[in-house]
Amino acid sequence: MRTFNDEQGRSWTASVGRRDGLDYKGRYFAVFHPTGEEAPMVSLEDVRWNSEKTARRTLETMSDVELRRRLRSARGRASAPVPPSD
Repeated sequence: MRTFNDEQGRSWTASVGRRDGLDYKGRYFAVFHPTGEEAPMVSLEDVRWNSEKTARRTLETMSDVELRRRLRSARGRASAPVPPSD
């Protein structure tokens, strides 16, 4: 897990989420949640890794700038309207 601050100085924790399924490839993805708060987490499921070890290593070595960029992307996608289904 990796802690960093967003543009407003709010503390966030980047960690690894896991989605089980038949295909093990890309099972792990980035998850962000406000540090020490009960606010809902946001995830960036299109950033995927094949192993938890690789996912953790990548998050630990990302710059704060990159983590903020990924968080903005995850938050934007979480608030984006869902298109109607046909």
